[in-house]
Amino acid sequence: MRGLLYIVAVILVIGWLLGAFVYNVGGLIHILLVIAIISLLLGVIRRA
Repeated sequence: MRGLLYIVAVILVIGWLLGAFVYNVGGLIHILLVIAIISLLLGVIRRA
């Protein structure tokens, strides 16, 4: 399950980077970054 959270987080960060810098779709794209950070934090918390 931890591996899945990290994969989701990486995909969301890549999507955020593409949306923020390549396509410039607006402020809603930052939600992807927040979700990615939450996913990484959940992985770290569950591992500890």
